Order: sequence, then C-alpha cells, then structure tokens
Amino acid sequence: MSSDRPKYDFLGKSALVTGGTSGMGRAIAESLAAAGANVTITGRDRVRGKAVHEVMARHGNVAEFLPGDITNRGFCADLVQRAARTMGGVDIVVNSAGVIYHASVDETDDAQWSNTFDVNVNGMFYICRAAMPILRKRGGGVIVNIASDAGLSGSRHLVAYCASKGAVIQMSRAMALDHAREGVRVVALCPGDVDTAMLRGEFDQRGIDAETGLRESAEAVPLNRVCTVEEVADLALFAASDAARFMTGYPLVLDGGSRA
Repeated sequence: MSSDRPKYDFLGKSALVTGGTSGMGRAIAESLAAAGANVTITGRDRVRGKAVHEVMARHGNVAEFLPGDITNRGFCADLVQRAARTMGGVDIVVNSAGVIYHASVDETDDAQWSNTFDVNVNGMFYICRAAMPILRKRGGGVIVNIASDAGLSGSRHLVAYCASKGAVIQMSRAMALDHAREGVRVVALCPGDVDTAMLRGEFDQRGIDAETGLRESAEAVPLNRVCTVEEVADLALFAASDAARFMTGYPLVLDGGSRA
C-alpha cells in the first residue's frame, strides 16, 4: 500500500466483501485488512481467493475466503451467517462482484442479459437482504455497493450493464431510506473506467488490445487517465468510515470529471 494514501482505522470492525478475489473488490478487501478490519471475501476463483487471503492474513486480524457464487441465494444467506460467526459480527458489507458485456440491445442475448442482472443486481440484493438483520442487531453499519457512472448516464454498447447499474443505484437509495433510522448507511459508488481485468475483458470483446483501450478511455476523461483500483478502494473506505457518518443514499462519483 502506498504511504501517501489516506489512512483509516477499522480496528475492531468486521467486513464482508463480494467479488473480493480480483479488481476493485480485491483492492478494497486488502485495504480494509491493512486498516485493521477483520475481512471475509468471496469469489469463484479459488486460486485468486487464496492469494488475497494470504495478503489479508499478514495483518494479524481475522481473514477468511469463502468460495461461492453470489447468484445462488442460498449461498448468499449462508455466506453472511458464516462470516458473522467467524468474525463475531458484520459491520461493513461491500458488494463488488460484477460482470459486463459489450453489446447493444439487439446484440444482447438472453443469457447475457440474465447473467448481468443475476450477478450485478440479484446477487447484491441477496447479500443485502441477508446482512440487514445482522447490521440492525448491531445497531447499525454500512453497505457500500459498487455501481458505475454507467448507471447515471448512458454508454454505447453496454445496454445490460447500464440497466443493471442503474438498478444498483436505485436499490441503494431505497435501502438507505428504509434503514436510516436503524443506523444503517447505504452508499453506492459510481466509478468511471477502472483499470481492471473486467475492463480489459471488455476491450477484448471489442477486438482491441488493452493499451489501445486504455488510451481511448483516458482521452475521454478530463483528468486524462482511467481510475485505479486503489482510488476506488480509498473512496470505499471513506464511505465506510466514520468520516462519512452523515452520508447515505446519494451516489458518490469517481470519474475524473467525465460527468461534470
């Protein structure tokens, strides 16, 4: 972790991170562990999960990797309960798992549409539904949902992704209103293009190499570069911290000025 990144103290806090084996989820999980939190991650790739677990465990707090598929509602319910037992509760939930298909409406098949909503929306819903009673019982907590600036305005050839991320933002707003009086904050993060394997996979779907894709993406950003996973992690930790204790419901945008 770079020494010039913001410092947060999550000692005594326990966090569950979905999509924690790669990309933004991995950066968030490792940053939370470095800031003192107990962290449980989930994801489907056991090799990557083991690698992230090893990094988190170096900090001496509880660290656990529970492999599975968040599109399975039974797994989500069990995951939250197991995480709470292992860590002695859950204070922070970060929903970071996501998929993307580069396609317009007439190019999007049923399987792509369904998978996008199964992962980006349904899985997030299952996790939040299972976690809310635990957060409520502890007198409050924070849910950080990774949305996208594509949920705030349209993007070409991303019809399913835009629709799903718009749903994430609205779901987060509704939950924030429903549970504010119970001390639970819900914040959606809306990054622009972030240099992740998922973004590079989208470039591959478009038939361009990563270098070209990153250059083209940067040219559309006023700050002239794409976001890093560390920058997303910094915003996620801020949203989950006491520094953001009066913040709930409204999406936080991290797009280098693209939607200014």
